[in-house]
Amino acid sequence: MKLSLFWTCIVLLWTAPLQAAEWQAIQGDVVTVATTYDGKYLTLTCMGKSWPLKSLGHGKWRGWIGVDLKQKPGKYNIIWKAAKKTVANDFLLVAKGTFRISHIEVSRKMAVFDKPTLARIRREVKALKASYREQVAAKPDIVMQFRPIDGIVSTPFGAQRFVNGEPRSPHSGIDIAAPAGTIIRAPLAGRVLLVADMYLNGKTVAIGHGNGLVSVYSHMRLTTLKKGDWIETGQQIGEVGATGRATGPHLHWGVRFHNARVNPDSMLQ
Repeated sequence: MKLSLFWTCIVLLWTAPLQAAEWQAIQGDVVTVATTYDGKYLTLTCMGKSWPLKSLGHGKWRGWIGVDLKQKPGKYNIIWKAAKKTVANDFLLVAKGTFRISHIEVSRKMAVFDKPTLARIRREVKALKASYREQVAAKPDIVMQFRPIDGIVSTPFGAQRFVNGEPRSPHSGIDIAAPAGTIIRAPLAGRVLLVADMYLNGKTVAIGHGNGLVSVYSHMRLTTLKKGDWIETGQQIGEVGATGRATGPHLHWGVRFHNARVNPDSMLQ
């Protein structure tokens, strides 16, 4: 009887699931998560999307999840699967971010658009959004090495933007003020997906880093890049300017992670 009870306890201990881990984030964060699984193939899903992950060896895995700027606060399942079987089920607690208000004053043509200008803006936005879906082969390391320029953050990520007193979409990147001509360097290697001179964004470059990660650089004075170029970490990609809708020389630095609008600073080492 005692022997039978002993083996029953061993079986229960062996089959008991690991305690679920809870990870915390605010709107716009990129969250690093981890689990243990002694196998070769593993997938990671959260908020209805698949996210990249990497084996660290010895049964340890690391993954990355992007929380969109407007993701509804709450508790979300993090599901780790192998061969369609759930091997771990963790949780992500998303809290509401605290974002400041930003007011800018621009010329009327940069705030109120006639039909041809509005059509142009929509075409350009569509082309930029298309770049977020392009696939780029790269190793799954979701991290930026540094900011593309040194300078003062004039408009932080998530700021509620008002243009000439009218509310606009929240700021989906970071504006860094710096003298015109300041060298802009790529904070992570990748392939150039878009080079465009946009009505609102000015001279803009989008770079794909793989794993659904795309960075965007706008309002540049100039760039010599072309679509398809491969850019190494630290390579010059342009110069700071004030093209498009800008009140002074600065760089708009934005990041999309599987189309989630995320804070670039949350990805810095």
